[in-house]
Amino acid sequence: MSVAPITIEPMLAKYNLQVSQLLVHGFRGKFQSLTNMNDDDLSLLFKQLFEHFPSEPASQRMVALQNGEVIGTISIKWKSEADMKQKRRIPSLKSFKKFGKWKLFKMLIGLNLLEYKPHARECYITDVSVHPDHRSKGVGKLLLQWAKNFARTNLQSDELSLHVVGSNPRAKHLYELISFKTQSEKKSFVRQLLFNESKWYYMASKLS
Repeated sequence: MSVAPITIEPMLAKYNLQVSQLLVHGFRGKFQSLTNMNDDDLSLLFKQLFEHFPSEPASQRMVALQNGEVIGTISIKWKSEADMKQKRRIPSLKSFKKFGKWKLFKMLIGLNLLEYKPHARECYITDVSVHPDHRSKGVGKLLLQWAKNFARTNLQSDELSLHVVGSNPRAKHLYELISFKTQSEKKSFVRQLLFNESKWYYMASKLS
């Protein structure tokens, strides 16, 4: 029996819920400690954020598809002086009423703390997540290879970078196997308080 091919395609609105569920699978530990929400509510909240908060102009999210199902996702961003001057409109918070103002506030503060501003010629991986049923099947490598090719060809970037939490040595090791090297290690009391994660590694892979 042949295995259906995996394709890497741009994010579309119809994938919002599936991508939201993937992000919960991949990062539930951080966000559940932040909001004390269950998986279903967290997925719905991410879906609402996708629908109501516009993406940064200098960014791109892709999905890995197999048989029409989203089995992985990756988001990257880069520095663009022209785009950084644009103001982003904040939508009405009425759409998020069911989650409660305090939980929404903590989530937005947490997401803001995770923000990273890439320097010139740097392409930064905001997040990468693969469905639990499809891990160890090369999906993550396909997504990272797409990011490398896009950064090198479309952005003329010199490096691809990301952050990894200290409590996930398996992920750190996997990145090291595909040429990422640790550039720095940081500890943050605030991130420990909000995400229960104090140690973060900044890793980069040279593209030139």
